[in-house]
Amino acid sequence: MLAYEENVKQFITHHQLISKGDKVAVGVSGGPDSLSLLSYLERKRKEFNIEVFALHLDHMFRGEESYRELQFVEQFCESKKIPFYAERINIAKELEEEGGGLQEVSRRVRYEFFERGLEKFSADKLALAHHGDDQIETVMMQLVKGSSSRTGIPVRRAFGKREIIRPLLSVNKDMIEEYCLHYRLNPQRDPSNEKPVYTRNRYRLELLPFLKEENRKVHEHFQRFSEELNEDNRFLEELTKEKMKNIWQKDDSMCSFEIESFQSMPLPLQKRGIHLILNYLYKGKKPFSYIHIQQILQLLKEDKSSWKLDLPHGLKVCREYQLCVFRFNASEKREYTFKLNCGDQVSWPYGGQFLLTDRAPEVTGEYEYMMLEEKVKLPLYIRTRKKGDKIQPKGMNGSKKLKDLFIDEKVVLARRDQWPIVTDSEGKLLWVPGLKRSRYEKAGSNGNHLILIYIRNHF
Repeated sequence: MLAYEENVKQFITHHQLISKGDKVAVGVSGGPDSLSLLSYLERKRKEFNIEVFALHLDHMFRGEESYRELQFVEQFCESKKIPFYAERINIAKELEEEGGGLQEVSRRVRYEFFERGLEKFSADKLALAHHGDDQIETVMMQLVKGSSSRTGIPVRRAFGKREIIRPLLSVNKDMIEEYCLHYRLNPQRDPSNEKPVYTRNRYRLELLPFLKEENRKVHEHFQRFSEELNEDNRFLEELTKEKMKNIWQKDDSMCSFEIESFQSMPLPLQKRGIHLILNYLYKGKKPFSYIHIQQILQLLKEDKSSWKLDLPHGLKVCREYQLCVFRFNASEKREYTFKLNCGDQVSWPYGGQFLLTDRAPEVTGEYEYMMLEEKVKLPLYIRTRKKGDKIQPKGMNGSKKLKDLFIDEKVVLARRDQWPIVTDSEGKLLWVPGLKRSRYEKAGSNGNHLILIYIRNHF
């Protein structure tokens, strides 16, 4: 048995990558790595009791040359009776129409194609041919770049409702070439893999030979390093998520947390907490690095009442009182005004509902209310703040600027333009829910009165 076959079988068994009855689609370029994986699984499909399929995407970068690779893979599949699905997509045209980086667009198009291929064959696993040398290159590149992730290529990961598996991480390139030669696979060769203009190629051509000369099993050590670090990270990430549940608040474009509570967590959880927030706001994309996380943690340590940090793609991190706030560039203020007569109920766009009634209501959920004096003139208006707004607070002489009220109550800037303000038809400011009632609140519950109720789920 070849070293390739022995190692791959042990790796699949150890990690339980394949089970009886699995439908496994293999991403196949026609090169040595993916062709060897397809060949191996085809030879083992009876032993493993699995179905095997092949998926090939022609990026059309190299014209007829890349098309011949498609035909080569198709012919190989025909000879082995492997169901085959391929597409040709002009990546250069996609770049021209959409913009973005070559690698980013290519990866998106490739994985969208994989989704369609898996769907076509009703496959539950996608097998990719990343191998031990790829693992070394990836870990080294992440370390040199200062990436926020330094765990390399995962053995498996979720892919929608399906799963991506990488059975070749236990073998190196020499073993793959030996397998291809032994079984006379005659794989296709992409000449761009030998060009040092690409970063990964420089690692492969210049760094890998040195590491292998030092230790011919270096790929095994890097794989073990990756797996152990991934296991530790999974545990710490789950612990971080559990701790952060009670610390952070979030919506689609903003997150915040109370600084003192956040800093009560151990530093490894703080790092992962920042990473969790950035992942959430960037929707899983990673335009940030470990350096950005360190910058945020350093600023949190400083004894300053306010500071601001600009991150990629318009994300800003700032301190507002005792809160650390993450938000994208603020859009124009959205102004709202809603009219409210007795018996009416309106929903506030930023969260919560208002109800005006003259009888004891049946209300569920968290709420607060204000009984109105008879001199209050209907209809009421629920609106966003305006310049010059003042309230005459209950129990106080004179008036207070709404701006000063927000400052005294330490309401962060991002919330001030969202906070609901209640006035009557004459413009008198009656209530700032959650903060202050005015002198127009009725004292006692005798006689007829109107009750304004705010059912809150935001402020």
